[in-house]
Amino acid sequence: MKSGSAADGSYGSSAYLVDDEGALLGFEQIGGVTGGRGVMGSSGAFTPEAVVGEEAAPTGATASGGQSIQLVDGVWTAAPATPDALPGDDGGDDGPGTPVPEDVTPIAAIQGPGDESPMQGETVKTRGVVTASYPSGGLNGYYVQTPGTGGAEDETPGASDGVFVYSPGTVADISIGDHLELTGVVSEHYGQTQISVSTAGVTSLDEAAEAVKPVEDVFPDDAAAREALEGMLLQPGGELTVADNYSTNTYGEVVLATGDGTLSQPTDVARPGSAEAGALEAENLRREVVLDDGASVNYLENDKDVPLPYVSNDAPVRVGAQASITSPVVLGFDHEKWRFQPTTRLTGDNAEAIQPASFSDTRTEAPEDIGGQVSLASFNVLNYFTTTGDQLSGCSYYDDRDGNPITVRSGCQARGAANAESLERQEAKIVTAINKLDASVVSLMEIENSSVFGEDRDAALGTLVKRLNGAAGTQKWDFVSSPAEVPAEEDVIRTALIYQPAEVAPQGDSTILDDQDAFSNAREPLSQAFAPKDESGEAEADKTFVTISNHFKSKGSGDGPGNVDNGDGQGNSNADRVKQAKSLVEFAGEQQKTADSDFVYMLGDFNSYTQEDPMQVFYEAGFKDVASEKTDKSTYVYQSRTGSLDHVLALDDSASNGVDGASAFDAITGADIWNINSVEALALEYSRFNYNVSDLYAPDQFRASDHDPVVVGLFEPEDGGSDEASGSDDAAGSNDAGASADGSDSSGDSDGAGAGGGGTAASADGASSASSDGGTASSNGGTGSDAGGHLPRTGADPTLIMTIAAGLIALGAATVLVVRRRRLG
Repeated sequence: MKSGSAADGSYGSSAYLVDDEGALLGFEQIGGVTGGRGVMGSSGAFTPEAVVGEEAAPTGATASGGQSIQLVDGVWTAAPATPDALPGDDGGDDGPGTPVPEDVTPIAAIQGPGDESPMQGETVKTRGVVTASYPSGGLNGYYVQTPGTGGAEDETPGASDGVFVYSPGTVADISIGDHLELTGVVSEHYGQTQISVSTAGVTSLDEAAEAVKPVEDVFPDDAAAREALEGMLLQPGGELTVADNYSTNTYGEVVLATGDGTLSQPTDVARPGSAEAGALEAENLRREVVLDDGASVNYLENDKDVPLPYVSNDAPVRVGAQASITSPVVLGFDHEKWRFQPTTRLTGDNAEAIQPASFSDTRTEAPEDIGGQVSLASFNVLNYFTTTGDQLSGCSYYDDRDGNPITVRSGCQARGAANAESLERQEAKIVTAINKLDASVVSLMEIENSSVFGEDRDAALGTLVKRLNGAAGTQKWDFVSSPAEVPAEEDVIRTALIYQPAEVAPQGDSTILDDQDAFSNAREPLSQAFAPKDESGEAEADKTFVTISNHFKSKGSGDGPGNVDNGDGQGNSNADRVKQAKSLVEFAGEQQKTADSDFVYMLGDFNSYTQEDPMQVFYEAGFKDVASEKTDKSTYVYQSRTGSLDHVLALDDSASNGVDGASAFDAITGADIWNINSVEALALEYSRFNYNVSDLYAPDQFRASDHDPVVVGLFEPEDGGSDEASGSDDAAGSNDAGASADGSDSSGDSDGAGAGGGGTAASADGASSASSDGGTASSNGGTGSDAGGHLPRTGADPTLIMTIAAGLIALGAATVLVVRRRRLG
């Protein structure tokens, strides 16, 4: 059976066994992921009926080129092909026709100095002390190490003294510390050297063995140095930083980065396709290592009743936190990643005794103090739909472990909660987060456009404001009503603005940018001017500022010239986002004139990292990215890379006629990115309620969405103006899921359905490529300018004469303030 593209991992043929009556006795698949999905038996001329429609059990066993593989004593054993020979012929029962070696081969000789064993396919005899064992969880084996090795002394430089033993038939009978003689076949399994050993290939030795010592040193970035430690016991020192916790929800993994700092998204700090971006990604790959759980199970499919490891509300594992290895681990390699494996399987139940790491707690109950008379913020509300799936026909759902629908998967226009109970859980987290954010004006993304369901366009928005006020215990919030004229064609999600009437007063009516050419595949920007209120409650018209809420096209899909992912890191639809940026600049100029104010702020999810082509359009038009100028933080985590898709852009016009001659950027008193969402474990989202036996839901602000809010303070209360010196200090921390089997968002793609915010269908862990070049103008819509492309992270070339498009006033030679650059990594 080779059919079944839905099977996990790489796989080969399968074998089935039926009795004389045609009953199925066994059905196993070569390769695949142990404990995962197997191939399905399909009908054929020679396929017994009992096999059709049945799922094979993946064994994980593989054979190298030129080898055969056979079930011997309950173990799939790979060895050189022996035509016409059966087990026991010319070699006893230890392998198919293979004699038992007389001499003991040291583990270091089996490992060899290179990436692969020089003895692949050979039957070897070796000895070692068991350092780690995995009788449950799918690894089906144990690590052994040459007695007395490890510690500070290395008697076999360049070659490891440890190796993995794949032995499902014996793993339950051995213990850590056992001294064993092992006979089996050497192979490479997903890049890790292993010996496949049958029950007859294990002998317990009575002779005393010198204890194995963990290697205590800074974990190396060099691949050869890591290879020399493969399979050995380690006690890694030095700094380690949590880089990702996305697949903790699925596979019990935590991605770490060696050294201080997370793994930066290359196009967040360097121009796409540049040598600097390439060097940064190469550095990222060198720094990565996975803290694993000693298992290969998928918690979303197979082990829902086993408490997730590493995930907790009391001791969170957050991106950017410092990690400390508190007890020895074994260095493994699997699926292209180096892995710290605990010495036995870790679950939430045995964490107190088994968990080999601790993490710093970086949570905060509120954003940093940003000062200012008023404040602005952006907030992604993760497909907040008051029209739940059960109110519509045709919806399919992501279900919890008991089969209860939690979020809409597809089949209808709703994208959020499946029912009222799930909506209540979603609302509780969003309401808590926004009330604690406590900004004067908040730009919202991914909120229901209620007109799609035959209601007033602002119905869902009004419900959210009602919930916010109910939790606040006062009429704290109001929303900006939709204008009389709205686009004829709109998405089912929209942008919106809410505000605190005690702090600001709307000036004039709201306006939507109706540019169907530019925004046919995105959400149309919404603009509203506000004036801050003084202590007496009077609006200060001379401080009127313009806000524009935005949500550009995602990276997950794209059609037409310049919109196909070209591999430079910008993903799909880059040309469309450039077009949207240009249209927005023109719109901003019009709103600037209408409000007669140079305090222009554009907020929201631009689905563009800080140095990508669409952002260059804004920098060349005189806007600065506030968060990157004034913080070291990021808003998003994607595939273990941190960066900002969400921005607050402030007009930095040196010829401004604003209050005291200050520009929109000058009026900023401070900024913060409040890391409450992207850095938190996905398992805490409302959409993952009851996906695991652990009760991880809490009605707090943590993982209310997948993007982090940016908050900015405006106007010094004393004089209504400020310069950069009053901004907040750089803050520590940083952070960057298509709808998948895990239901999460893909690289900021909020276009599609799914429990985690929609997107393009991807893999079981939600991974989806989001990359594309563009250092100069080309068919991808690049601007052809290097403005903002080097240090500092954003801002225009100080020698460049810029013109703001369509309505924005001409700029003279722009003066760029010297700012602190975000650290690489």
